Amino acid sequence: MTDAAASPGAAWPGACPAPLAPLAGQVALGHGSGGRLGHELLKRLVWPAFDAPGNPLGARGDAAVLADPALGGARLAFSADAYTVSPLFFPGGDVGALAVHGTVNDLACAGAVPRWLSAALVLEEGFPLEDLARVLASMRRAADAAGVLVVTGDTKVVERGKGDGLFVVTSGVGVVPPGTPALAPDACRPGDVVLVSGTLGDHGVAVLSARERLGLGPDLVSDTAPVHDLARALLAAAPGTRCLRDPTRGGLAAALVELGRASGAGFALDEAALPLSEPARGALELLGLDPLFVANEGKLCAVVPEAEAEAALVAWRAHPLGARAARVGRCVAGRAGGLVVRTPVGGQRTVELPRTDPLPRIC
Repeated sequence: MTDAAASPGAAWPGACPAPLAPLAGQVALGHGSGGRLGHELLKRLVWPAFDAPGNPLGARGDAAVLADPALGGARLAFSADAYTVSPLFFPGGDVGALAVHGTVNDLACAGAVPRWLSAALVLEEGFPLEDLARVLASMRRAADAAGVLVVTGDTKVVERGKGDGLFVVTSGVGVVPPGTPALAPDACRPGDVVLVSGTLGDHGVAVLSARERLGLGPDLVSDTAPVHDLARALLAAAPGTRCLRDPTRGGLAAALVELGRASGAGFALDEAALPLSEPARGALELLGLDPLFVANEGKLCAVVPEAEAEAALVAWRAHPLGARAARVGRCVAGRAGGLVVRTPVGGQRTVELPRTDPLPRIC
């Protein structure tokens, strides 16, 4: 795929004023997705409300990297997230493990070693205490395995019918080791290589199958897992790494579109190179879903210089979570945020983000 594969000159999908129309009256479900509506909500309302000179929010990372003279030269990473998955328990995980892994992984994408988490629980009246105990035990196991402590939190209860059982809201703090590169979405450059640490789409299709009782087989399980060790292995092998993302809501496509908009570049992918597990591949084909848009909860996407790509893959494949790591494309000059995919038959298709996530309530 050459740089000419990008389609220069076109406006990025969210430039059309139409996607913001629901804001005229109320928030739409799609505003919480990884699609165009979600991006427009952030761009038009959320980011402007808090942006200020020097605010790390402007870096648009998965976590903010904080530096202050009071820290004595140390750098901290800080992240926050909320989890509303349905169902709360799904093959391969549950909302408790998901909340820990998701926050740990956001910190990992800033190059940090995760250390401390907070956890706020929004409980619906009537939620079974047995299920709450099960979620809390899962959170504890996930935190212990990731080497982090849940050190503070909160609990609220809302009226029956107003909370969908349980929402979990987490924040996390990690330490960025000295010498860690300044990972940033705007650092990607044409010629850089796109890597993924493993198979795509496992989480999204596992949750959908459980929610709709599709019975797609016992081998279809979520990939939810902490990836901070994978991130450290990559940074040791490829110190020139430009950026890391965990492709959750909106999948790999949303992650790359965001990076392209920030860096002013586009991305070109090779569809045949995308790693898929056989259970997920079958489910995606049956359901007519594009794996590029389906959420992952235990994978990393990295943009690295061409010269370091092979060393990065070797480092990932030496880790149990990175055995299926693959080189899937590259950064190209052209339309900012543009994404094109070369098909197995030699053609190409332009990928546009949908207005909303095709699989809501998956994280």
